[in-house]
Amino acid sequence: MATVTLIGIDIGKHSFHLVGHDAHGKVLLKRQFGRHSLIDFLARHPPCRIVMEACCGAHWLARKLAGFGHAVQLIAPQYVRPFVQGNKNDFLDAQAICEAASRPTMRYVAVKSPEQQAQSALHRLREARIRERVQTSNQIHALLLEFGLALPQGARGLQQAHSLLGERDAALPEGAWRVLEKPLQHHDLLLQEIETLDLEIAAQAKQDDVARRLMTGPGIGPITASQLAADAGNAKGYGHARDFAASLGLVPRQHSTGGKAKLLGISKRGDKSLRRLLVQCAHVIMQRAAQWDSALAQWTAQLMLRRPSQVVACAVANKLARVVWAILAQGGEYHPHPRAGM
Repeated sequence: MATVTLIGIDIGKHSFHLVGHDAHGKVLLKRQFGRHSLIDFLARHPPCRIVMEACCGAHWLARKLAGFGHAVQLIAPQYVRPFVQGNKNDFLDAQAICEAASRPTMRYVAVKSPEQQAQSALHRLREARIRERVQTSNQIHALLLEFGLALPQGARGLQQAHSLLGERDAALPEGAWRVLEKPLQHHDLLLQEIETLDLEIAAQAKQDDVARRLMTGPGIGPITASQLAADAGNAKGYGHARDFAASLGLVPRQHSTGGKAKLLGISKRGDKSLRRLLVQCAHVIMQRAAQWDSALAQWTAQLMLRRPSQVVACAVANKLARVVWAILAQGGEYHPHPRAGM
């Protein structure tokens, strides 16, 4: 009698759709469950391989099912989408997950620990507050511009807005000053909250072994190291450093045909937050390349002489991604090579 060896689960908030295959890819199981009935069913099911999309709730469910003895794996949703046949529904999505998991070259997402999920949530909260701060700042600038007051961008402009509010001259009616007071107070509150989150993330990064080792890399600070440790996992799902850099969208897009290679701008795939942080670290290296005594700094300085700054930043970020992969996948710390000729 054939047994189920592979189960694909399409995850929902309250309903879950399962499709089970045997060793030859034949469908033996096709059922819908609620959240609690799913846990009860898989707790009694003989251990097998279970695959899901890496979406909301997947990491918690993966840890729960792994506790029952199952081998649980997560696939990025963009790798499942090409295997959906015909119209889209939940059972076809579960079937597509099984089809994708049957491919020997499929790449999987590492299951996060509860600590990694909590750290990732902290970073998402910080990013949300930063977006809200920018939105509030734009609102303040727009309100003053309606009355002919054009302030500089950034912190300098907000300081001038506070000064104008304190003076309350005739440039604005009293009602406008009362309206302006609320977003200014909200902006100050957001600044304090972001600063508190930065201090909390930095303190946790110093205590985390992975983040501490990542901070030995050039230009990598506590915020970047902490988010890499939380979201990049152990990076062992990538066989080479260049694959990890490609997963973050730091390699050129290709449109090659007829044996003729054509390279475009970077692909911008994967986690845009990690890519943005690595590019910011690259700008730090570019600013200090002349002072740092390392082969990477020397290479960066030479590249800046013949390439535009944004191209250099992406190239340096690509190298940083390879350094990060080596630290995550192989352990140890970063030790820079000295400049040539030293």
